[in-house]
Amino acid sequence: MPLLGAHMSVAGGLHHAFEHIRQVGGEALQIFTRNQRQWRAAPVSPEEAETFLRAWREIGPTAGGGTKMPVAAHDSYLINLAGNKPETEQRSIQALTEELVRCQTLQIPWLIMHPGSHLGQGTEAGLKRCSRNLDTALAQAGDDNRVTILLENTAGQGTNLGHRFEELAVIIEASKHPERFGICFDTCHAFAAGYDLRTPEAYDQTFSTLDQIIGFKRLHFFHLNDATKPLGSRVDRHTHIGQGEIGLEGFRLLMNDPRFKNHPMVLETDKGPDLTEDIENLKVLRGLISK
Repeated sequence: MPLLGAHMSVAGGLHHAFEHIRQVGGEALQIFTRNQRQWRAAPVSPEEAETFLRAWREIGPTAGGGTKMPVAAHDSYLINLAGNKPETEQRSIQALTEELVRCQTLQIPWLIMHPGSHLGQGTEAGLKRCSRNLDTALAQAGDDNRVTILLENTAGQGTNLGHRFEELAVIIEASKHPERFGICFDTCHAFAAGYDLRTPEAYDQTFSTLDQIIGFKRLHFFHLNDATKPLGSRVDRHTHIGQGEIGLEGFRLLMNDPRFKNHPMVLETDKGPDLTEDIENLKVLRGLISK
C-alpha cells in the first residue's frame, strides 16, 4: 500500500516534525526546512542536523519495507525561477541553492518546487528561463550535492507554469542535468488543470498521459488534496479528502493502483494544532484501500 503521511510544521525545531507525524500515524513526511515566506534563511547547523537525523532514525522504518521513513522538503513559496525580474530571479537562484544545501545536510533526498510564473513574457520563454536557472542553482550547490528536484504540477493560475505535463517535460529536457529531476504529482492541481481522476477511464487516461510524456520512473512523490473548484478551473484550492470535486472514487483508484503501492503520498490540507484533520483524512484514505 502507499506510504501515507502529511506536511508537518517544524516550529521549535526541524526534529519536531517527526513527533507530529508519529502523532497522526503517518508513514511519509514533508517539511519546509526554513520559513517558506522569507528570503533570508540560516544554514543548518551541525547540531540541528544531528538532532534531526537522530529523530529520523528513532521513528524507524515504514511498512513499505524501506530502511527509514521517506521525507521530502518543499521549497520557499517566494522562489520564482521563471520570472523576468532580475532581482527576484537572482534571489530565487540563491534561495534554491541554499535549499539544496540544507537538504543535503539533512540527508533529505527530494526537494519539491513549483516551476514558477512567466509574468507575461510567455510560456516558452518562462520554461527556458526556469530550466537555465535550475542548472545555475545545481551548479552553485556543488558537485557533491545529490538532492533530486521534484517539479510539482500546478493548477495553472495566472501565468504559473507547469499545469500541463508537457511543460514539466520541457524544463527537464532542456536541463544539462536531466538525471537530477523528478516529479511530484498533486491531485488537486492536476484536477484543476483539467486532468480528471474521478472514473477508472479518466484516471487511466490521466496517468497514461503522464507516463507517455514524462515517465513513471520520474514520479517519486504525491500530494493528496481534494479540490474545491471544478475540473479545469485552473484554481488551486485544497480541501479534505472526499469533500471536494474529486471525491472518494478518485482517491480509491489511486490508493489501489499497484504501480504506486510504495510511493510516499502526503496531505497538504488545513489542520488545527491537535492534527485531528490529518488523522481523519488518513483514516479515510486507508479505508479506501482494498483488503
